[in-house]
Parts: sequence; structure tokens; C-alpha cells
Amino acid sequence: MRKLAFTLCLLAFISCKKEEETKEALYPEKTISAEEKQLQLGQEIFDGKGMCFSCHKPDQKVIGPSVKQIAEIYKAKNADMKLFLKEKSEPIVDPSQYSVMKANLTITKTFTDEELKAVETYFYSHLK
Repeated sequence: MRKLAFTLCLLAFISCKKEEETKEALYPEKTISAEEKQLQLGQEIFDGKGMCFSCHKPDQKVIGPSVKQIAEIYKAKNADMKLFLKEKSEPIVDPSQYSVMKANLTITKTFTDEELKAVETYFYSHLK
């Protein structure tokens, strides 16, 4: 009788272990790269507290130039988008719209370097 009880306990233990392994195989933890995290943060800022979406669309000019156009020009001129967002460099994409953008620079100047880098990463992601 003891052997039977021991055997049943052993089988129950082994089967529980297999179920746990199966769960891990079915639902592996999703790892997000640092670049993906930065891209997500950039999009959150663009769509949220940065309010960039109100003037910029991914591939069409609305009030301001498109995100893609901005990224193309900054890449072609090897310019630093973060400096512009801190109001430490001149506008290079559409200087005639600078007076409209100037009000928003009040917001972007409060962003951390990490947040500005994330916004820049989000803009450059539209070149792919």
C-alpha cells in the first residue's frame, strides 16, 4: 500500500512538472529590445504629451511637414533633431512654419534627453 501511495505521489509530481514546462513553451516571455522600447516611448510622446500628432502626420503635410519628410531632411543634412526640439538650432525643414512650431517648442524643451531621443527614433522609423 505504501509503495502504491508513493508511486501515485511520484507520478503526480512528475506530471505537474511537465505541465509547467508546457506552459513556458506555449507562452514564452516576449522580450523587447532597447530600440523597440525607445520607439514605443517616442510614439507615446508623439501621440500624447508632445501633441505632435495635431500638426504632423506620418506621410502627408497637414499644418506641419510630414514625419517622413522631417526624417528625410534631417538624415540628408546630418542634422540633430533633438537640438531643434530644444530650440538650440535653426529650423531646416520648413522655416516658414517656425512661428507655428515655436509654441510647441515650449513643450519639447521640457523633455528629457531620453524622451527627445525616443521622439527622434520614432521619426526615423518612418524611413523604413
